[in-house]
Amino acid sequence: MSIRNIPGGVTAARGFSASSCEAGIKYPNRKDMAMVFADVPCAVAGTFTSNRVKAAPVLWNMDIVKKGEPVRAVVVNTGIANAGTGEAGMRLCRETAAHAARVLDIPAGSVLLGSTGVIGPNLPLDRMNAGISVLAKSLSKTAEAATSASVAIMTTDTVNKETAVAFDLPSASGEGTVTVHLGGMSKGSGMIHPNMCTMLAYLTTDCAIDRGLLQKALRAVVADTFNMITVDGDTSTNDTLLVLSSALAENRLITAEDDSYRLFCQALFTVCRELAVRMAGDGEGATHLIETRVIHADTKENARALARSVVGSSLVKAMIYGKDANCGRVLCALGYAGPDFDPERLTIDLQGEKDSLCFYRDGCVQTFDEEKALALLSEHDIHLLCDMNMGREEATAWGCDLTYDYVKINGDYRT
Repeated sequence: MSIRNIPGGVTAARGFSASSCEAGIKYPNRKDMAMVFADVPCAVAGTFTSNRVKAAPVLWNMDIVKKGEPVRAVVVNTGIANAGTGEAGMRLCRETAAHAARVLDIPAGSVLLGSTGVIGPNLPLDRMNAGISVLAKSLSKTAEAATSASVAIMTTDTVNKETAVAFDLPSASGEGTVTVHLGGMSKGSGMIHPNMCTMLAYLTTDCAIDRGLLQKALRAVVADTFNMITVDGDTSTNDTLLVLSSALAENRLITAEDDSYRLFCQALFTVCRELAVRMAGDGEGATHLIETRVIHADTKENARALARSVVGSSLVKAMIYGKDANCGRVLCALGYAGPDFDPERLTIDLQGEKDSLCFYRDGCVQTFDEEKALALLSEHDIHLLCDMNMGREEATAWGCDLTYDYVKINGDYRT
């Protein structure tokens, strides 16, 4: 019943294929459109940005997910976000979905859309439709196709993000078990501060599961994965996380919160956590991944708030970039996070791959070996452990350092 890592990304699950192409949406000579297609109608669950300004494709997808109708395809473009475009943006969603429906021979209401890039400009309909036609003809179930699709949805990302797992569930026939697959891809590097959520992410599974439980599982997993990462404190207008289920694994349909449901949730957490951490580590201009683990907090909500405050602090981010072991930055971020705690009981440790040191204990910043601290802060992954000594709850958040390159990248993002 263990969860196993496998290759394949969005094509790892039965019934799914993917493709990518150069449509010339904004950037020349690079793949900028991707498609995920399902052989059969799929149950879908989704979570979306909490930003009051929502891009047209977000509104389009929210309506489809709310209706609960089966879906068959996801079409994603980069370069232009189709946000801040009013009725013209919604009209483009309708027309591109209609074109995809024609070339794929599926209902337009079964086509989900995703856009990322510059806010404001209108998407070129002719290039979008031409790209969709190419995507429809080049669909493949190979792992290579999945990887190519994950590359095509990148904007300022420096690496693609994809992962997949397999696990075993009781078979629908009642005889033994069957192998179930769950995979996905995501993009995200800047404008990352999830409040469900800040990026584009698309997951596929062949697990047979009730749609309501699929949505419940996704919302539960998001709280400790995508909602626990931050790069720059900005929540995007286009944030979308979708999971499609083909039910082709032929496992016994999950209709209750039983052992099968819990194992599915663990697999979903594994995939979402991996994609989330990869995004945090690939923040715009980043040179370090920052992981803050808060333990022995009084409530889960407080643990989350404390951990996110540390990784979201601009001063902590700058401290990590400069390799300056300034514990006061971490202490301050915990102090203004909101939850009440006793500083006299707090312990803060800086942990490395093979070594660690104590920053703060018993109400005082500790004296430590500066060379040892520099060595720990020179590692790519920076681990901060904050022991509140108040209860049994814990949470982990991920972020990255703040560098000069972040300003360079965003200073001329539009032009």
